[in-house]
Amino acid sequence: MPAVGIVIGDGKREYPGKLTPYVTVTCIVAAMGGLIFGYDIGISGGVTTMESFQKKFFPSVYEKQQSDHESSKYCRFDSISLTLFTSSLYLAALCSCVVASYVTREFGRKLSMLLGGVLFCAGALLNGFATAVWMLIVGRLLLGFGIGFTNQSVPLYLSEMAPYKFRGALNIGFQLSITIGILVANVLNFFFSKIRGGWGWRLSLGGAVVPALIITVGSLILPDTPNSMVERGQFELAEKKLRKIRGVDDVEDEINDLIAASEASKLVEHPWRNLLQRKYRPHLTVAILIPSFQQLTGINVIMFYAPVLFQTIGFGSDAALMSAVVTGLVNLGATMVSIYGVDKWGRRLLFLEGGFQMLISQVAVAAAIGAKFGVDGNPGDLPKWYAIVVVLFICIYVAAFAWSWGPLGWLVPSEIFPLEIRSAAQSVTVSMNMIFTFVIAQVFLMMLCHMKFGLFIFFAFFVVVMSTFVYFFLPETRGVPIEEMNQVWRSHWYWSRFVK
Repeated sequence: MPAVGIVIGDGKREYPGKLTPYVTVTCIVAAMGGLIFGYDIGISGGVTTMESFQKKFFPSVYEKQQSDHESSKYCRFDSISLTLFTSSLYLAALCSCVVASYVTREFGRKLSMLLGGVLFCAGALLNGFATAVWMLIVGRLLLGFGIGFTNQSVPLYLSEMAPYKFRGALNIGFQLSITIGILVANVLNFFFSKIRGGWGWRLSLGGAVVPALIITVGSLILPDTPNSMVERGQFELAEKKLRKIRGVDDVEDEINDLIAASEASKLVEHPWRNLLQRKYRPHLTVAILIPSFQQLTGINVIMFYAPVLFQTIGFGSDAALMSAVVTGLVNLGATMVSIYGVDKWGRRLLFLEGGFQMLISQVAVAAAIGAKFGVDGNPGDLPKWYAIVVVLFICIYVAAFAWSWGPLGWLVPSEIFPLEIRSAAQSVTVSMNMIFTFVIAQVFLMMLCHMKFGLFIFFAFFVVVMSTFVYFFLPETRGVPIEEMNQVWRSHWYWSRFVK
């Protein structure tokens, strides 16, 4: 029986091809799948600061807000039901990952994106018309199922469609869409919160239908990837499609390597069980640690709860939402830096620089909040310069994440898996991301209440841990074709002992 997981080719093969307008447009449309994820991240925190929304669904939080006797500003938003509203989505996304992995492998990336868009659309409508907390939660669960499917399929789709020399920039289009979604959500929250009658939150939540329709319609017009076609035995169609994507006729080497990798993958009857084999140890390690570390940077503390956080440290409701818009703009701009530099400077450099910058800014934010709020959470009057300093350091932190762990947390796992375990391993990546997103979203407000400014030191510690892991254990994958990726592990000082 032939061995599976072997390097197809000599490990130094370069496939001909160029960045065609066709593949550029295709990848841009596919990357729109990130809009639904980003829109939800941005909309959730803003909606929870709207008084009309609090009064209707979370009256205990509203009463804390109105009370002048609240003992600590750190604890103003500490509510189990409020955090469940935010985090239930990520629990649903986690549960849908297993089904999404099967659909992506057996029926192609397109169908997985389509299902994700339809489910997200249904959840958005239910949330927009919600009259009770249970409707909010069920709507959030549907949104989560949709995100589970799109986050499973879109990064794989982009990595497989893009020429390997431009894979980093095109794949980061997914993260760029996430940042655009966050920014649009923050801007809409700001304006919808001013609607008289207090029903602006319905527009914020129901507005998620728009990005859902974009990815739903997009999935219907997108071509399937040659990798997926080969995986389902459509060899001639895959070769024809590959010629169109690469913009050259000479695709024989690449299609042969895809077919060889597909034949090897068919020998694997149980890809989930196969992940546990020794030769896949580096792949499984990265699939688990990179998405986990991405959430332990603390980014979703900022993005979920930016308006809540800014309101906690003394901003008014409008000022808090506007500050969230500012961080959204920084997030978008820094992601553009990553698109420019990821295939020029490499993955490791961006990871390490971003980690150092996040560490410095997190310590600075902890010191600034600790100096004014102390442990009792009563700062008195806050001067304007203080608010500017806090927002400045948070923006430095967001910029660092947006050109490092944000996009690379999705890019690197999606490009390192051999075809025989690709869908299952990507499912592990999405699952770990959702597990840690769920846990952090669920406990953040409680942690803020009890750990106070020390919460930022908590996340700074993990930034040190993850930067150490990248420095010693993550190889550079820039400019390496996906089918040749095993050569990277074979030449690594540590992982070479596992990959034969």
